[in-house]
Amino acid sequence: MNVIIIEDEKPAARLLQRKLQKLGIEATTMLHSVEESLEWFGQNPQPDLIFLDIQLSDGLSFEIFEATPITSAVIFTTAYDEYALRAFKLNSIDYLLKPIDEDDLEIAVNKYKERLPKQQEPVSLDFDQIKRMLAGGTAEKVYKKRFTIKMGQHLKMVNVEDIECFYSENKGTYAHTTDNRDYLLETTLEQLEAELDPKQFYRVSRKFIVSVTVIKDILVYTNSRLKVVLPTYKDDEVIVSRERVNDFKDWLG
Repeated sequence: MNVIIIEDEKPAARLLQRKLQKLGIEATTMLHSVEESLEWFGQNPQPDLIFLDIQLSDGLSFEIFEATPITSAVIFTTAYDEYALRAFKLNSIDYLLKPIDEDDLEIAVNKYKERLPKQQEPVSLDFDQIKRMLAGGTAEKVYKKRFTIKMGQHLKMVNVEDIECFYSENKGTYAHTTDNRDYLLETTLEQLEAELDPKQFYRVSRKFIVSVTVIKDILVYTNSRLKVVLPTYKDDEVIVSRERVNDFKDWLG
């Protein structure tokens, strides 16, 4: 099966790629813009299946269909709500709301396998209707609001507002909360980057993601780096790597 991912955010594309691998599907091609996608389709045969984000960095992904005939089956991956998707749901295999649930992904893939067309025809979409529906729909992404953490025989709910930072240590990923507690998560910092609101959380280094709402102080550090002081996390220095300093300052506003 030849599968490609067209997704605005690279971390989200890699996360979807890993989830597909668990289902035995290899998506080796990942595209991130309309321009990049059009160039790729001009040089490669049509894939069997496209996982397609709606909003790309340089426009709506529907512009790809307007510019070149696409015969591939399509599963939309999007943060638009169900109402906004009614206009084109009948023309696709399925749609998956972000953050993508692995069970929903498996259902969508199985639906594609059950409906494998014997002869593919160009996908037909009513672009005017789609754009009208999207204009009236909700275009804001849905980000992680809480984490469910297993503690022995119990499950604990931790809201993102109560988290100072996420960090990696000894191949594990932890959330450190404002009450000075650490919780082991079943995820990675790369996955968290795609799931957390970028207005609230920023990955300052390979080891840390911090919350803007709890930063206590920022100090000038050696080698043109910055040191972030958090209210309760003291186990290690939270350093903004040199290559991220300018982006970090922009993020702070």
